[in-house]
Parts: sequence; C-alpha cells; structure tokens
Amino acid sequence: MKKIFPIITILILLSLLGLIFFQILWLKSSLESQEQKFNEHLIFATYQVSEDLIKEKGNLMPLIKKNQPLLPSERLQMEFFAPTIAQKFTRDEIKQIIRRAFEKQQLKHVPFEFSISNMSLAGEDLVSENYYKMQADTVNNIRQAIPLESPSASNSEGISPDEFLVILIPHAKSFVWQSMIWFIVGSVLFTIIIMCAFFLTVRALLKQKKLSEIKSDFINNMTHEFKTPLATISLAVDALKNDKVSGNKEKMDYFTGIIKEENKRMNKQVETILQAALLDKQEVQLNLKKLHAHELINSALNNIHLQVEEKKGSMETHLAAAKDLLMVDEVHFTNLISNLLDNAVKYSKENLKIVLSTQNAGNQFKVKIEDNGIGMNKETVSRIFEKFYRAHTGNLHNVKGFGLGLSYVKTMVDAHDGSIKAESIPGKGTIFYLTFPLAK
Repeated sequence: MKKIFPIITILILLSLLGLIFFQILWLKSSLESQEQKFNEHLIFATYQVSEDLIKEKGNLMPLIKKNQPLLPSERLQMEFFAPTIAQKFTRDEIKQIIRRAFEKQQLKHVPFEFSISNMSLAGEDLVSENYYKMQADTVNNIRQAIPLESPSASNSEGISPDEFLVILIPHAKSFVWQSMIWFIVGSVLFTIIIMCAFFLTVRALLKQKKLSEIKSDFINNMTHEFKTPLATISLAVDALKNDKVSGNKEKMDYFTGIIKEENKRMNKQVETILQAALLDKQEVQLNLKKLHAHELINSALNNIHLQVEEKKGSMETHLAAAKDLLMVDEVHFTNLISNLLDNAVKYSKENLKIVLSTQNAGNQFKVKIEDNGIGMNKETVSRIFEKFYRAHTGNLHNVKGFGLGLSYVKTMVDAHDGSIKAESIPGKGTIFYLTFPLAK
C-alpha cells in the first residue's frame, strides 16, 4: 500500500493535468474558429451592404422631385457631378440597410458603428453617433472597410470609387465569448467535477491507509493486552500443579487470586471492545436519572485512589458548584470521569498531581480535570477523541490500551448534551473542560 499509493496519486494527477491542458487547447481552438466565423459573417454582411447601397442609389433621385422637368443646369449636374452616398442617404437609412444585412448573416443582436467617407470631397463624411469614440479603441474592436463602386462603369448614377464604407464592431471579442459561453461553462464545470473526484479519491485512499494503520495498531495493542494476562494465568496454573503449592492453602489462594484478577482484567478489555462496537451501532441505551454529580465524581475518585497512591501522587478536589443536579446515566457518567482520571495517571510523570474542580455558570455544570503529566502537542490534542487513536509517548512504554477511552468519553459527553474540550502543553500537563446542562 505504501508503494502503490504514491504511484496511483501521481498517475491520477498527471491524467488530471493532461485533461485540463487539452481542455484549454480545445477551448482556445474553438474560440479562434468562432472568431474566424464571426469575421467571415462580418465581411459578407459588409459586401451585402455595399451592394444594397449601390442598388438603392441607382433607383433614387434625391436631388430632383418626381415628375418635375429637368433644367439644363440640373441635367448637367447629374451627368458630371453624381451625388455621393452622404447626399443621397440619411444616417438612419444606412443603419437600416446594415441591420438587414447583419440579420441575414446571423449577426442580429450585434451592435455596430459605421462611416461613409468621401476621399475627394472634404466634409462629406457620414458617420454614426459613436463612431469616432469607438474608433479610438483598436484592440477590442473589429474594423471592416470596403470601397463603394458601381458595378458598371457606364452607369451615369455610378458612385465615386473614392467613397468607402467602414463598419466597426465594438468589443467584438465579447460576442465571440458569448457564443461560446455554454461550452466554456460546461468545460469548467466538468473540470471542477473531475478535480473534486480526484480530491475525494485521494482522500479516500488516505483514509483507507489510515484505517489500515489503525487496524494494525489495534491488533498489536490487543495482542499485547491479552498476552500479558494469559502468560500470568499460565504461570499460575503451572504453579498450582506443583505439589508444594497444592499442599499449601495460603499459596493456593494466592495463585487462584492471581488467576481471578487476570481473568477480570481480560473481561474488562473485552467489554471495552464490545462497548465500542455498540457505540458504533448507536445501540447504547442511557438510563437517565436526576442525580447529584458530586456523588458520582467522588465515586470515580475513590476508584482511582489506589492507582494514584501506587504512583505516589496526590489528588486535589474543589467541588465548588452550588448546583450539581444533572440528568445523567449513573454508570456512563461515572465511567467517563474515571476514564479521564485514569488517563491522567497513565500519562503521568514523577510527583503526579491531579486537580479536579467544579463550578456553575448559568444553567450549566462545569468540570475541570487538570494534571501535570507528559502533555500533548497540538496535533495530538486535535485527534485524541478519534477512535483507536493513541498519542506517541516517546520513551514511555508502559502505557497500554486500545485508544478507545477518550472516544468513549466524547461519545458519552455528547449523549448527555454536554461538551468537552482539551488543552495541553508538552511536558507540563493536560486540562479537560467538561460542561453539562443542569437538570430542570
């Protein structure tokens, strides 16, 4: 697992990076293709406008009134001085012609600015309202220019070749992006989904790796916990078979007592494991009653008293809470206090000192359990309530257990609608803060 996991992670990461790379290339290629298509539509639309202007100009006579006889001077003017587009069309008329051409080329909602410029006559240009303002931006705009010429040189109404039609599309690239918006959104969305799947996969692999390590540690701890009492029982049984022992009632009682104590110890370990399994299935039923917390705390202190004496330590109690009536399960509440005290003894140094105090805060009952043991670092404090997790104790090899004690404590505190918090400094000790609601 240790060798396979990095390989799987690297392969998935490379696949993800490759997918993102080719996705970007595809989007870039699609945008370029769409931009080229947009430019082609614009070119076709511009030529269409040019043809329409020439055609309509040939059918109009804006300088004379219909059915009115022409004067010689007017006829001479029409023959030698053909009118320009600026003279024959208004701004709105040209705008309508451009709009019709745009609609035919699927550019219906695209805004535009235009200019009809006459190179031979100064001051004869016809421009749209925002043309000059938009013309200043040469980066984001697309400009299309075409000369306006009559298809037949013999046409007396021909338009001067000095005239040019310029169509300007402001912020043209934004319309290309808009046409691709759903492809871009879909691409980004599915890329994010793939990244999330990659993250969840790696997280699941890490979790499986962690569970595998926890399982191995649990089996090792369980083997160690059962190996010692089994070895002691085996030695005691061998001793009982000895003729000198079998004939001595005092020695018989001593060795049978050892067997009984070790058997009780093994049963306690089995109960701990079974209790953890019940907590997983949420099958633990609490027998809640109104009880005085101080009495249950004193009971837990009495249970731990002998262990503290063996360590040559001391205990201080400051039961200052005026109200201690709680709705609790007698067995589980006593056990969770006992587990915290037992931990203080297990992870103690020389001159063990445990201080337990209580106080009220509004409608809450607070318990503080403080020791001067080996303490924990921040990482350990953040994980001590995880099932099967055991802190590294350095050179302290006599600390035994399955890593279930504090997990049980947390579960029971939550079951009593309480809260628990730990603070610790390596080398200085640990403090547990418990809070429970007072019984109504």
